[in-house]
Amino acid sequence: MPFMSPLSLVAPEGALLSGEEIRSVLSKSIGATLRGRRVLVLIPDHTRSLPLPMLFRQLVEVVAFDGGAAKLDFMVALGTHPPLDEPSLLRLVGIDAGERFGIFREIGLLNHAWDDPECLATLGELGPERIRELAGSSWHSSLPERVEVKVNRAVFDYDHLIVLGPTFPHEVVGFSGGAKYFFPGISGPEMINATHWLGALAGVTGTIGIKDTPVRAMIHAAAEFLPRPVTLFALVVEKGELGGLFAGGLVEAWSAAADLSSLRHIRWCDHPYQRVLSCAPPMYDELWTAAKAMYKLEPVVATGGELVIFAPHLRDVSVVHDRHIRAVGYHILPYFLQDWDRFRDVPLSILAHSTHVRGSGVVENGVERPNVRVTLASRIPRNVCEELNLGYLDPDSVRLEEWMDREAEGILYVPKAGETLYRLKP
Repeated sequence: MPFMSPLSLVAPEGALLSGEEIRSVLSKSIGATLRGRRVLVLIPDHTRSLPLPMLFRQLVEVVAFDGGAAKLDFMVALGTHPPLDEPSLLRLVGIDAGERFGIFREIGLLNHAWDDPECLATLGELGPERIRELAGSSWHSSLPERVEVKVNRAVFDYDHLIVLGPTFPHEVVGFSGGAKYFFPGISGPEMINATHWLGALAGVTGTIGIKDTPVRAMIHAAAEFLPRPVTLFALVVEKGELGGLFAGGLVEAWSAAADLSSLRHIRWCDHPYQRVLSCAPPMYDELWTAAKAMYKLEPVVATGGELVIFAPHLRDVSVVHDRHIRAVGYHILPYFLQDWDRFRDVPLSILAHSTHVRGSGVVENGVERPNVRVTLASRIPRNVCEELNLGYLDPDSVRLEEWMDREAEGILYVPKAGETLYRLKP
């Protein structure tokens, strides 16, 4: 299989890269160039699909064992996701306790802590003019006037930074991956709030699956403050394995991965659907992440139609943000903007999540009119769903066979939602 360039490799559609091919890209791109250096690798948590155990072992071999790095640690770029305990960290990278204290004893496994000021360092600031420029037509007075650019101060303990993560269509930034592993991956609440709210102002349907977005511009601007050199391994994941691997700079490698993702991760539909059963896989263990089952499907739901998030394993709205979400519920963007003084003190990332889940719509004569009815079929009880402004469906009443093979009738069944974007053909 030929290299597209010295630092990238793409499998033909329907095929996957082998372990030897992947190792070749890793070795060619960094090899012994990190000898004697201290290296930090940023990785995703369990809510992203990728063959991380294999990649973890290969990076350790290439960078530490063969490459001679003085130090190699891995940090989970959690954003505001809950931290992982030691057993969860081991499962994430695919090693057991014996290996942890054996061949991998010198390899650090770290969590990011977005809400601990002691863990954060300020790199710079995006001022009013810069924010207006980056936001473009999506700028609104509800955006922060200034945004401090902070990251986990641990980056100063290393000589070189590596980002290892997949690229998928994404509701906030357009396509995930790349500099997103810094902002919001290991950033502070200021960037987390600003980027998510800017994404909400742009709207999911005007953002997801689009390469150049205001939020992507903002995180690339913030990345200019990074104090250490960065190598990106941008992954395009198919069926849990790699269909593409791009190595290089934060912008260039991500851009190439986003181009491939747009070909591999978007399904084009001939017509909208009146009802959609969108099945959230178990890796989404709270509504905060399982809501991807809404984001990726909203573009193909007919106005007035219903989308059911089917997640019978789900019991939590959000481990970290539950209190705030319950206080405001789920609403469309105009609902908040028409009464901004009431909501201005709510964290912007909470309001953004709310609008993303509820989708597009309008407020007419003071009445909220979402385009899509969003129903939750999970272990979150009916009364909580109603308080949150979501519909409720008993998950035990769902018969999957009643949803299957009915696309011609305007009914769509999606067995694993969250990473493939559904769009209507032009």
